[in-house]
Amino acid sequence: MNKQLEFRSVVEAQPGAKWQALFEHHWPAYERWYLSETERERPGYLACYNALSRHMPELLPTYERLCALAGGGDLASRMLSLYRPPAYITGCSQAVLSNAHANLLVRNYDYPPELCEGTILSTCWNDRRVIAMSDCLWGVLDGINEQGLTVSLAFGGRTTVGDGFGAPIILRYILEFCDTTPQAVEVLARVPTHMAYNITVSDARGRYVTAMISPDRPASIRRVPVATNHQKKIEWYAHALASETLIRERQLSILVADEATTEQRLVSAFFVPPLFRRDYRRGLGTIYTAVYHPAEGRASFFWPGATLAMSFDDSREQQLTIHYGGRAASAAEGNRTGYHHE
Repeated sequence: MNKQLEFRSVVEAQPGAKWQALFEHHWPAYERWYLSETERERPGYLACYNALSRHMPELLPTYERLCALAGGGDLASRMLSLYRPPAYITGCSQAVLSNAHANLLVRNYDYPPELCEGTILSTCWNDRRVIAMSDCLWGVLDGINEQGLTVSLAFGGRTTVGDGFGAPIILRYILEFCDTTPQAVEVLARVPTHMAYNITVSDARGRYVTAMISPDRPASIRRVPVATNHQKKIEWYAHALASETLIRERQLSILVADEATTEQRLVSAFFVPPLFRRDYRRGLGTIYTAVYHPAEGRASFFWPGATLAMSFDDSREQQLTIHYGGRAASAAEGNRTGYHHE
């Protein structure tokens, strides 16, 4: 088994030709995904528009612009709303280290390589610069804005599906319109989600929370610096066992609680088991490691032997190809380096 994924950073302040090209490239796969449970299972356009208007009205101008670039079609516009999309399941580990010597958020994204976009968008859609790993063409898996607000999502380990939005669009909304962790908390408590997710948030002042959100109960938002793939207790035992969620949570909790843990020590732990996972055959392998420095406005993405670094002062577009084998990931091209703190 050998899978290949191209990662690229795309810099485009306002939605335009570059985003349109991304849509045209990815739309056939997203159309299949969106219709995977038949079209009748998906909400109509008016329901999607009204849901956005009610819960995230500030996003509507951007949404309308993207729908126009996508051709104005009914199905694409419904998908781009990310309102009640098909369910999807990821792995993921994420942690914040916030003390007198460090302020960073680190995460591993564990997912089937063939289902990851591999696009890092650098944008200024709403008078605010954002760097984010893209999902569903404008949603956010993890990212940072120029105020230093940083977010990351992980699957919450519950099979419940309900009336709400995919978390990637909620994270996009937070990065576009929030400055601080308390502001993000208000959004996470208010906007409904269609599945269970664990959202970790940190800001430039080192304030952090993890929000455990679900469609069937109020959000649980606590000052916890780590999250893996369960919420208060294990509810989906098969997934918890396969993903080793408890083992990963314990490792991260020990690391961030240890006063001797440095930035480099924490990041290095994400490059080795149990946090770095090689189970690509079952779609539970680590696709990338992301490191965000909220106070410095920097984002770095890592693979074995390669890195892609971005900041709000660096507008270079970059790309590299990663091969995912049965037991490892490797870089075919790009910047080859290890992690170091500048």
